[in-house]
Amino acid sequence: MNINKRSEIFTLLKKHIPNPTTELIYHSPFELLISVILSAQTTDIAVNKVTKNLFEVANTPLSLSKLKISTIEKLINSIGLYKNKAKNIHSTSLILYEKFNSEVPDNRDKLESLPGVGRKTANVILNTLFKKPVIAVDTHIFRLANRINIAKAKTPLAVEKKLTKLIPKEFLNDAHHLLILHGRYTCKALNPQCNVCVIENLCEYKNKMLLK
Repeated sequence: MNINKRSEIFTLLKKHIPNPTTELIYHSPFELLISVILSAQTTDIAVNKVTKNLFEVANTPLSLSKLKISTIEKLINSIGLYKNKAKNIHSTSLILYEKFNSEVPDNRDKLESLPGVGRKTANVILNTLFKKPVIAVDTHIFRLANRINIAKAKTPLAVEKKLTKLIPKEFLNDAHHLLILHGRYTCKALNPQCNVCVIENLCEYKNKMLLK
């Protein structure tokens, strides 16, 4: 796929999704960080349900770190991996309070030093909160990159590096959310909606005609 086609794809996606952003509900950088940690292998809808209750009880590093892990588990036990996530958000809250003055850092290394924060989560925070031109490759983006041939690669990291290099710079800040939302609602994993897709004529998915 050449640069002109990629540019046209993102132009159309941005026109179709004029305000691309996360669907996680948050009211502070800390709330977003906790929500993203909780979102691993879980839908945003499920996360928003548990954080509504969680943040009513504790929504700062200090207040959340003061909760017992067993209390956190009860507040988030409807999502997957809740026991491990409860430990991670408790530890992360304590570290933020003690080492980072309760502020979410805008540095990748510092973010990845927090329990439950890997490269993907760090990229979400850097892009969403701090408007840095990075791309967090989740299952949607990995699928789209390979399916429509904008950045074919065998690993999420390789896809991330290719996308960062190949996407026109003017779209890099929005690319992460544009691709996620397109993958979530149009280019679905099992039932891609090719008949209503705004980039259907540019997409290089070999099986798309069979799906119409």
